[in-house]
Amino acid sequence: MKYSVTLAGSDEGWAVWCDSLPGCRSQGATREEAPANIREAITEYREAQAGLTC
Repeated sequence: MKYSVTLAGSDEGWAVWCDSLPGCRSQGATREEAPANIREAITEYREAQAGLTC
């Protein structure tokens, strides 16, 4: 499944979040690291949600 994410840079690094998954956020030191981290966060978010509905 594909999700849109928002990536925002600052002096401290990069923040990234998925608006369609409330509370699913991550960050990274580089522009390349942040998307990799949100992929992992989305996977963990979905696994946690699946665990709540079983």
